[in-house]
Amino acid sequence: MTDNNRTLTSPLSHPDGADRPLLALTIVWHPDPERIGAQFVTGVQGEAVELSRYAPSFSLAGADELPLGHMGISREPLRLVRDEHDGVSLHLPDSRMVVELNGRQLHDKVSLAADQLRDGQILALGRAVLLCLHWMTVLPKRNRMPALVGVGSAAIALRDQVAMAASNEMPVLLLGETGTGKEIAARAIHALGRRASARLVTVNMAALNESLACADLFGAARGAYTGAQAERKGWFAEADGATLFLDEIGNAPTSVQPMLLRVLEGGDYRPLGAAQDRHATARLIAATDQQLDAAGFNQALLRRLEGFVIQLPPLRARREDMGVLILHVLGKEAGMRLPCALVAQLACHDWPGNIRQLVHALQRAILMLDAGAAPQFEQLVRLPAQREAGAPPPEPSGQLAGQAPQTRRKPSQLSEADIFNAMAQHAWTIQSAALSLGMSRPALYKLLERHPDIRRADHIAVDEIRRALAASHGNVARCAALLKTPAEPLRRLLHKLELLA
Repeated sequence: MTDNNRTLTSPLSHPDGADRPLLALTIVWHPDPERIGAQFVTGVQGEAVELSRYAPSFSLAGADELPLGHMGISREPLRLVRDEHDGVSLHLPDSRMVVELNGRQLHDKVSLAADQLRDGQILALGRAVLLCLHWMTVLPKRNRMPALVGVGSAAIALRDQVAMAASNEMPVLLLGETGTGKEIAARAIHALGRRASARLVTVNMAALNESLACADLFGAARGAYTGAQAERKGWFAEADGATLFLDEIGNAPTSVQPMLLRVLEGGDYRPLGAAQDRHATARLIAATDQQLDAAGFNQALLRRLEGFVIQLPPLRARREDMGVLILHVLGKEAGMRLPCALVAQLACHDWPGNIRQLVHALQRAILMLDAGAAPQFEQLVRLPAQREAGAPPPEPSGQLAGQAPQTRRKPSQLSEADIFNAMAQHAWTIQSAALSLGMSRPALYKLLERHPDIRRADHIAVDEIRRALAASHGNVARCAALLKTPAEPLRRLLHKLELLA
């Protein structure tokens, strides 16, 4: 039926076998949250892409094009050269900017093979901006499905397939690892289809009791079994004229699989103990994280479920989407509190639990920040068993030299650039910046008071604050970045001026 990367329908909307994929740079993290997810895409081979503060221009689909712009990025370019074999070499700039690749600082030219680009490579520039270097097999496209977040080829192809599946009434089979968002895709198909005004009836097939599964799905007449004192309406009847989503279809009890096959073949089923058949009008969507080709699953039923097959990509195949996913889960203001180094580690991790696991890790990170602690990657993601057992640890997937230190640093050890960059990298939040610098919040306050490039909110003209807030669409973190002032005092001032609800 399928392999891990392709399905019966994937070639319709995802030409991942294209001879010449496009080379893309996606902004995974940036002090300005509005820039996260913007992309630069090129098909040019042999010519260098020169990546600097001022070029090239990045754009979200349909939005204005802007360079990276951040002052921590060198004016001298990092050169990326694609060869005839689709390998890409990175040539470092003649500058003091720190360049890191997947958590390791680069000191010389690096060459990447084509298959490495397929996995996505995380570039950190100046310990402030994260980019994903990867292939695009389709051009960027505006997202018209807010629940299905992502800017890379895999996310675009998924949305295209969801739209195609929603345009007809064929059975849909959603395949993907646990936590990849199969139920979200099912809801999107239902919401875009002709049955959107009706219910989406969801059944977890793994939770069905073997002895009562037939009655649960197809209903039962009064007296059909012990305790059936009234006629029972099954899930297929509940979903008449609507959509029935059978999650974990691979765990469907063996006894009901032939009955499901009959419904899919002719639309008819018979409630337990009933004298006559009934006709199902439900549109069927099924999902599983199992390989249904195994002998334990009814193969005739599988062929009927394969009306339209969609393979959901794992999170490790979507590193370019990490930034937009973080903002989608946490919101811009909370999301921008995460240190850049931590986001790099999140982007480099392989996430066996996929998006569900990422969501839990992000929620824990915010709880730690609220408690005044600096979240460490190892505290957010459960370590492999061999590390817990005391075996030599593997190389960290996303360790950056700019990770928040564990020991206190004296104010005299910090330069003005260290302080400015820490504030910019942590959405101008004093608490997070202080933690990343290894110092107390009061100590950082004193340094901010004396800093020549960081402004006090109460010394900024009200008209300038109004303009910055309008340009930021009410986002305090972005407004603080525009004004170069700490976010907490600015928020208090905005409330005082009645500019913020």
